[in-house]
Amino acid sequence: MSEENQPRIVVIGGGTGMPVLLRGLKQLPVHLTALVTVSDDGGSTGRLRNGMSIPAPGDIRNVIAALSDAEPMLLELFQHRFENGDGLVGHSMGNLLLAAMTSITGNFYTGIKEISRVFNVRGKVYPISNENLTLHAEMEDGSIVIGESSIPLVNKRIKRVFLSPAKINPLPNAIRAIKRADLIVISPGSLYTSILPNMIIPKIDDAIRSSKGKVVYVCNVMTQAGETTSYSASEHVQAIIDHVGEGCLDSIVVHNEPIQKSIRDVYAEEHAEPVIYDTDRLLKMGIRIIEGDIINYDQTTVRHDTHKIANLLLSMLNE
Repeated sequence: MSEENQPRIVVIGGGTGMPVLLRGLKQLPVHLTALVTVSDDGGSTGRLRNGMSIPAPGDIRNVIAALSDAEPMLLELFQHRFENGDGLVGHSMGNLLLAAMTSITGNFYTGIKEISRVFNVRGKVYPISNENLTLHAEMEDGSIVIGESSIPLVNKRIKRVFLSPAKINPLPNAIRAIKRADLIVISPGSLYTSILPNMIIPKIDDAIRSSKGKVVYVCNVMTQAGETTSYSASEHVQAIIDHVGEGCLDSIVVHNEPIQKSIRDVYAEEHAEPVIYDTDRLLKMGIRIIEGDIINYDQTTVRHDTHKIANLLLSMLNE
């Protein structure tokens, strides 16, 4: 099957969950596009944003690494983080390369495209916007917190998130990819700070709701302190609907096996716990539930199994 005739999968997200999905999906006969958040403001990413007024490169870097077929040593170089050196401590080599290529080409997306070519990336990597965005959160007590990295630290229940500046232009390629997709996958990750910042951008939300492709949310396995404390699966879904609008989700993928006690104990120290899958409420919301044992047990932290989840998503295309 030619690439043009392959089914089209668009993955929307950021953080650590998105690359896990992409590593498995890139091995399948699909036309793959990643739409990546650019509102992160912590660490190396935050320093480069402030110094160069560019969109956040960190999540883009991790997605490029996940989709790359470059030599292992080159990828190790790309992901290398400096531990010493005046001005270099904490910086990732990949972030610096993306910043440099943006400076050379004069455009963040053009820089990503050139880096993707050098690293032999499978599929397309698009920033959700080419602009320098700032994430804000309104808490249920009415207070406003500014900055992606600051939002979880206040440890209050979040009412909504929104972006500045008020007028944001999404990347046209991102809109086009959503409209042409056969399957749109909302990746697991920090719900309010990695996932929703992509979905609330004007025209992106409209494109998701009106897309001909099915929209599936790969639900987090564990809650996240300061963002989704005590959230059930349906509360994750409700937060997405509240921000994007009715009709934005068709189905949810959930892990249906107990989490090992040793892993639960590690997360309990971070005030996180397994997400409860409240099936009845999900069904009442009109959400199709897709269950499976989709966790990789070879790690001390909970991660989706990249091959299991990829094959599950591929099976949805074949229905």
